[in-house]
Amino acid sequence: MISVIVKNVVVEAKAVVRLVLGCADNEDLPPFEAGAHIDIKLPNGLLRQYSLCRLQCDPRYYEIAVLKDPQSRGGSAEVHSLQIGDRVEVSEPKNHFSLLNPKKNTLLIAGGIGVTPLLTMAQTLHSLGTPFAFHYCAKSSETAAFVEALKLGSFSDKIAFHFSQELQSGRMDVEQVLSEHIHDTDLYICGPAEFLTYVLNHARLLGWSEERLHREYFAAPVVAENISEDTSFTIKIASSGKQFTVGEGQSISQVLEVNGIFIPVACESGVCGTCQTGVVEGNPEHRDVFLTDKEKAQGKLIMPCCSRAKTGSITLDL
Repeated sequence: MISVIVKNVVVEAKAVVRLVLGCADNEDLPPFEAGAHIDIKLPNGLLRQYSLCRLQCDPRYYEIAVLKDPQSRGGSAEVHSLQIGDRVEVSEPKNHFSLLNPKKNTLLIAGGIGVTPLLTMAQTLHSLGTPFAFHYCAKSSETAAFVEALKLGSFSDKIAFHFSQELQSGRMDVEQVLSEHIHDTDLYICGPAEFLTYVLNHARLLGWSEERLHREYFAAPVVAENISEDTSFTIKIASSGKQFTVGEGQSISQVLEVNGIFIPVACESGVCGTCQTGVVEGNPEHRDVFLTDKEKAQGKLIMPCCSRAKTGSITLDL
C-alpha cells in the first residue's frame, strides 16, 4: 500500500465529492490506464475500491469521485468525512475494466456515479481520435457529477445527458441508442445493477454479441431466485490440506480470516474482483457479477466474499 495525503476535496454534485490524493513528498504515483481503480484503506480500517476518474495530467496525483450512499456500510460515509491533510493508504492501480481495443468504435453508457471509470475511457478515446459516443444517465443534473465540466470539455460533442427527473431531458431511449451501434461497436457500461441489467438485456435482444458487451457493476444485483438457500460446506486449502466448515450465514472469506488465512476483500458482494481465488476441486455456486458466464461455467475461479459451493466441499488454490 502507498501512503497518501488528501490534497483537495471538491463537491462535484449533490452527495458526490472528488478527492485529489498525493504523496507527502510529492513523488510520482504509479501510472494507470483507462478503467483502473485503486483500493483505499480508510482511517476506520475499511478497505474500499474506487475508480480513478481522471487520467494523470500530473503523475503526482490520483483523483476519485465518491457518492455518499444512503445504504453505506461505512465506506462512502468515511470518504465524505475526509479532509485536506488526512492520510490514507492506497494500492497501486488495478484494472478489471480496461479498454480492450481503444481504436475501435466505442459506446460508453454511464448510470449515475458509474460515470467515473468511463471518464478516463472517453479521455483515452478522444486523445487517439477513436470514434465514440457517450451517454450519461442520472436522476437530475443536480445529482450528476462533472456535468458542467463535461459540457465545456474537449469531447462535449460526443456526450448526451439523460436526466430522468427533468422534463427537458428525460430517460435515455435505450433501444434507439443501442440500435445505432449494433454491428461495429464495443459497449462499456457502468452503474447500478438494475440499470446495467436492463441495458445489457436490450443489447442482447437487439443482436449485440456477448464479446462486445463490457460492464462494471457498482453494486451487486438482487440474488437470483434460482440461487439455493445457504447450506454448510467444507473448504480445503490446497497448500496445507487444512479443512474448515463454512456454515449458514457465513462467507468463505469470513471463515478464512477467522482461521488466519488472509485474502484481500473490498466490496464484500462479488462486484469488484479483489478476492478472486482459484478453485482446484469442487463445483462453485457463483453469486458474483464479476466473472463472465464462460468463467463461471469453467468453475476454476470463485469470489470467496459471496459465492459458495454446490458440492459438499471445495478446494481452494491457497
